[in-house]
Amino acid sequence: MLQLPLVVTAHIDVLLLVLSALSLWTRLSHLSSPRAVVFDEVYYGQFVSLYMKRVFFVDDSGPVLGHMILALGAYLGGFDGNFAWNRIGAEYPSGVCVWSLRLIPAICGALCVPLGYLLTLELHCSHLSALGAAVLLLLENSLIVQSRFMLLESVLIFFLLLALYSYLRFHNGVHSPTLRYAWLLLCGVCCGAAVGVKYTGVFSYLLLLGVASLHTWNLIGDRTVSHLSVCVQCVCRAVCLLLVPVLLYVFWFYIHLSLLKHSGPHDQLMSPAFQSSLQGGLSRITRGQPMEVAYGSQVTLRSSASQPMPCWLNSHRANYPIRYENGRGSSHQQQVACSPSKDVNNWWIIKDPHRRGLTVDRPPRPVRHGDVIQLVHGTTSRLLNSWDEDGSLDTWRPNFCGVDERTLPFNGFCSSEIEEDISLGLCSHDVAAPISPQAQEVSGFVDFNVSMTAQDLWRLDIANREAESESWKSISSEIRLIHVNTSAGLKLSGSALPAWGFHLMEVVAEKHFRADAVSFFWTVEEHRYWTTEGPAGADGGSQLEDKQTHRSVSFWTKFTELQRKMLTVKQEETEHKYSSTPLEWITMETNIAYWMDKSSNAQIHLIGNPVSWGVANLSLLAYHIIVSVYLVRRRRGFRDLTEAAWQHFVCVGCVCVGGWMMNVLPFLLMEKTLFLYHYLPALTHLHLLTPALLEHTHNHLLSSLTHQRALRVCAAVALLLILCSYWFFSPLTYGCPELSANQLQVLRWRNSWDFLLRRQ
Repeated sequence: MLQLPLVVTAHIDVLLLVLSALSLWTRLSHLSSPRAVVFDEVYYGQFVSLYMKRVFFVDDSGPVLGHMILALGAYLGGFDGNFAWNRIGAEYPSGVCVWSLRLIPAICGALCVPLGYLLTLELHCSHLSALGAAVLLLLENSLIVQSRFMLLESVLIFFLLLALYSYLRFHNGVHSPTLRYAWLLLCGVCCGAAVGVKYTGVFSYLLLLGVASLHTWNLIGDRTVSHLSVCVQCVCRAVCLLLVPVLLYVFWFYIHLSLLKHSGPHDQLMSPAFQSSLQGGLSRITRGQPMEVAYGSQVTLRSSASQPMPCWLNSHRANYPIRYENGRGSSHQQQVACSPSKDVNNWWIIKDPHRRGLTVDRPPRPVRHGDVIQLVHGTTSRLLNSWDEDGSLDTWRPNFCGVDERTLPFNGFCSSEIEEDISLGLCSHDVAAPISPQAQEVSGFVDFNVSMTAQDLWRLDIANREAESESWKSISSEIRLIHVNTSAGLKLSGSALPAWGFHLMEVVAEKHFRADAVSFFWTVEEHRYWTTEGPAGADGGSQLEDKQTHRSVSFWTKFTELQRKMLTVKQEETEHKYSSTPLEWITMETNIAYWMDKSSNAQIHLIGNPVSWGVANLSLLAYHIIVSVYLVRRRRGFRDLTEAAWQHFVCVGCVCVGGWMMNVLPFLLMEKTLFLYHYLPALTHLHLLTPALLEHTHNHLLSSLTHQRALRVCAAVALLLILCSYWFFSPLTYGCPELSANQLQVLRWRNSWDFLLRRQ
């Protein structure tokens, strides 16, 4: 029976509510100011616009969840993507809701403050220490700046703190098992989200996995827990902390690929099969083209290894120089290279070496794995050929029926007659390649009346075949062309030819290669059948229609290719004016100018609170000194702390100091352009350490009441100085009020800080 009256009892942490309100105020107030593009908004905004237009893109610097979160804010504000993100400081149009673009990062940054409070409590620290940690996060100018714009660091830190908090709630859980594992599941979700926002989230994720592994190992050694319970708990932890993040990471890309259906500026980075799955772009060109490559097919061959831009097998009416700059001789044959542009010289004809015709039969005879073929260059009629130095070449040349060769790849190749005396061929031979002398030169053979044996045969090897008799398919088949006589594979070397080679990419033939080396892979991109039988068009030929359709590209195929491109395709790193090193972060030797007003000295800088930054560094140094003393004394048999206090001190160190180290040390090994904002996750961990270390010092290291009072006074003074420092640097945090040149000089506490001064 329902008992009346209904009574609801709630425990409200007023301190938590006040901190949350203050955090929202510091992050969300005047969020639309300035109404101009601020620093990396120019970078992330481009991806937001592409999301709004559902245009495919590749960001080689990070995964996709962060971009989708920013795009969600833009979508809620009605942004249509029609804005040119071309420079920092560009004014937003009146129709753009700047507030919504920056809303989600600001909310995430604001929530980091109460999360810091709750996380400190889960570390078994007092409410006073939790308040101290929250205040340090609240008054950290660099965290405020990074939260107030369309940037991702605040989102990353939010998920990292929530993951740690959720795991500690699970580990410390006194609730029902169902609620405990709900916290563990939330931890796994947050780990997947953190890695999905930025790959640097992996560092903290690995730390959490290490802590969880240690706790699991202790659980396995606990004889008071039944075998069944141990197995169940281990499986649950593995599922929540390993499987769930992986599945979520894949899920983010599933959403990404589902949303972005249209061809865009980054299509050329992807394979033809991937491009053909998008609307527009290559799919428009290849729509309705035959799937199976047949003898007589006209094709363009794209290298699978072309990075970062695609290139197609190409030849043109220019020979290799007789001698290279280093004195080595060449074959003086026609150049063969890989061209980054689509032009008439990329077209080739697949020829049956046992037949003279260059047209497709009716019905077409498909080329299959293991078949031996010849390749004829469309505009110059040279054969892809290779020979030994003492051999001779029998060649042939197609007659193009008087058709203008400049238009042949677009109008089809006419070959109603085949001349018996054809003196041209495309070849690879024992002459060393121009840039890669360890490999053979590939060239278009010109008959200089030298007797040679024809070696223009190539064996087709379909690398991704599903059966030994599989036919060669355009778009989807990745093939290798293996020279029959020398067993050398046609390869994109990755080197660029000099000016005499028009700076195209070098193509060679190499005998020794790995089966999985993508530099040997080629894909048919554009493809047509052509015949001279039946009604002839103006070009002297007619195209056969083919009703076959291409196989759809599965999500897993697109996902794996996109991962490979994101991890391997790196744009050239350039030095940036505000780039810095990890050692400069620790001492705050550097800053970043985010924005400056066009007509005044109003400006925004990513610069930390100098006092709290210094306190954080002192805390880090003090922890290392204290833990070193403890370890030495414990080794000598002295127990200064109870086992519970020692375990608590170690736990604080693992989470706070370990979190700092995991977010700093990897950057020391990176060869990429780094900025001060990369240090913010590590700094957040230090702000959690400071009050916990003060509490430990007060409770365990200071026995005198006078010393404890002195420590409390010092802590209060430090907090007051932090508040003053926050207020002092707030004009550089919020961009207002406007400061004079002299006032800006007063704020320049370090000579290495770069402020922008406009003298009146």
